[in-house]
Amino acid sequence: MAGAIKGPGIFLAQFAGDDAPFHSLPSITRWAAGLGYRAVQIPTWDRRLFDLDRCAESQTYADEVLGICAEAGVAISELSTHLQGQLVAVNPAYDTAFDAFAPEALRGRPAARQAWAVDQVTKAATAARRLGLAGTVSFTGSLAFPYLYPWPQRPAGLVETAFAELARRWGPILNAYDENGIDIGFELHPGEDVFDGASWERFLSAVAEHPRARINYDPSHFLLQAMDYLAFIDLYHDRISAFHVKDAEFRPDGRQGVYSGYSPWAERAGRFRSLGDGQVDFGAVFSKLTQHGYRGWAVVEWECFLKSPAQGAAEGAPFVQRHLIEVTQQAFDDFAQGKADPAALRAMLGLAECV
Repeated sequence: MAGAIKGPGIFLAQFAGDDAPFHSLPSITRWAAGLGYRAVQIPTWDRRLFDLDRCAESQTYADEVLGICAEAGVAISELSTHLQGQLVAVNPAYDTAFDAFAPEALRGRPAARQAWAVDQVTKAATAARRLGLAGTVSFTGSLAFPYLYPWPQRPAGLVETAFAELARRWGPILNAYDENGIDIGFELHPGEDVFDGASWERFLSAVAEHPRARINYDPSHFLLQAMDYLAFIDLYHDRISAFHVKDAEFRPDGRQGVYSGYSPWAERAGRFRSLGDGQVDFGAVFSKLTQHGYRGWAVVEWECFLKSPAQGAAEGAPFVQRHLIEVTQQAFDDFAQGKADPAALRAMLGLAECV
């Protein structure tokens, strides 16, 4: 095996703000580099840090962004379109909640909001190409999720209709990514129609196994569903194009389990934690990804109900650094091997006298 996972990187979405050093790309990249991060994942909806429309239109602006990051000492791991991707497909039950993700002028106008989202996610492919990136990360959106655990039972064909519509909406976007030579890694996340391996397979089939449809692997979401997040890598490693390093804990009891009884984050059985404070076996995760040839960035995504973002960010870079694997170029027992010719091999098997 050659190469290794790159890192540490950090997703800037949870840290961007109006106050220094989080209010501009030059200052937030210097902050990240000062903590030991080597890459940043940029939220494309936050104009304090990045102008997606300009980057899609102007190579000059893209070069300016690259220059800012290089001057700070960081690369760009991926562009994120999580919020815009969410708006590509919205069940009406979520209209009010997800309106906040759209520009104010589009709120209360679902069709216009969706058209804007499709345009934004498509522009991210061009912007990523201008920045010399391999891919972006996003969400699929949700049409069927309100019917995940239904009573009464779902009518026949409901899920199939939802995924056919997802494919109709995402197909042209994926084609645009292919034209730009860019992958899009979907984060499999409860609340999205694509949230586990079974729903991923359904989506991938609906988009005709599109080569640009990839996975942003985040083990925290699988741990909170009581899934085997290591076996997931074995099954789908060939589609993993991005990696969110995020921890979580799942502590069910006699009162609540996966659904957590409408409890707030701090009281749920399943909660996101800062790195090292949860239950994800990151030693095994990094080993599995390395074994299967993942060579992209390991990007810290901080979402903790307890620990401050400042502490989480400071602890994240060294945590990832400790888990990066320098891939060996030799077998551990090479020292014990001797040269063998065909005659010696046959003798070892008792075949020397055979004719």
